[in-house]
Amino acid sequence: MKLLVTSRLPSPWGNYSIGAFGRGGEEFPHVVLHRGVEQALESESPLAVRIHSECMTGDVFASHRCDCGEQLHNALDHFKRHGGMLIYLRQEGRGIGLVEKLKAYNLQDEGLDTYEANAAMGHGEDEREYTDAVEILSHYGVKAVRLLTNNPSKEQAVRNAGVNVVERLTLRGTETPDNAAYLRAKREITGHLF
Repeated sequence: MKLLVTSRLPSPWGNYSIGAFGRGGEEFPHVVLHRGVEQALESESPLAVRIHSECMTGDVFASHRCDCGEQLHNALDHFKRHGGMLIYLRQEGRGIGLVEKLKAYNLQDEGLDTYEANAAMGHGEDEREYTDAVEILSHYGVKAVRLLTNNPSKEQAVRNAGVNVVERLTLRGTETPDNAAYLRAKREITGHLF
């Protein structure tokens, strides 16, 4: 995993450095936005970090089927105030890709929850992994984080990779009629903490 390019990115959430990470030749590399990393490393303070798996429907189109876009924006708002790093992993639909995710949406409309839909199509309930995120943290020399996540499995994966998770920060989202079953499945099946 290497840094392919970096640039300046002004945004509604402040000025960021944006970088693309890959192994070379990827059409869709992972993306990192960060601000205040140098200060955190110099002071040896844990860095606020959000490891966010791509969700085109939620992040770009503000889908009400999930809370992904809202979590993304809440993390960026946190970083605007406190500094931090967003690692945007290109693993859409819990790692199954956009087309399969949209097929899973159809199964959810027939009554399956998000995990059952993935399994019905022959996928694991959640095929995401966080090795690349840990490599990106290592690239920047980040050893201790305040992790913005509701997912205990993500927190454990980061810990198991040797990153010191000093604190887990919950990202609040809005429950709607369209995402209530989705949020309930995340709480009941994977123990998401809201």
